[in-house]
Amino acid sequence: MKEKLAGTILLCAIVPLAVISYLFIVIVGTFGNPARVRQGVRALDHFVNATLFNGYAWESLSSHAWRERDKRWAKIVIKITDFFDKNHCQKANKREQEIVDLVLKKKLTEQTVGKQF
Repeated sequence: MKEKLAGTILLCAIVPLAVISYLFIVIVGTFGNPARVRQGVRALDHFVNATLFNGYAWESLSSHAWRERDKRWAKIVIKITDFFDKNHCQKANKREQEIVDLVLKKKLTEQTVGKQF
């Protein structure tokens, strides 16, 4: 119960800021210096991977797609990213797999709020 309440309160505070951040990324990324918004795009990528694709918060959608490359959705992601950058998902997974392994080893995917130690 504590975890759900804390999550709801946190979402109410973060979502408006996330919408503002998204608009900032679109405007500055389109008309300004893309380096200024690169970390925001990566964070958004991880957010989409964790929420819509049931991936890890510490992994990009591209890396996740490579790990799950036999699944239909992953094949679509790989095909789209290959159009822009050949072997993009494979390269992303090579960069990120050690982080995923560390997160799993340290059990950082487990509940933290309201957990009894």
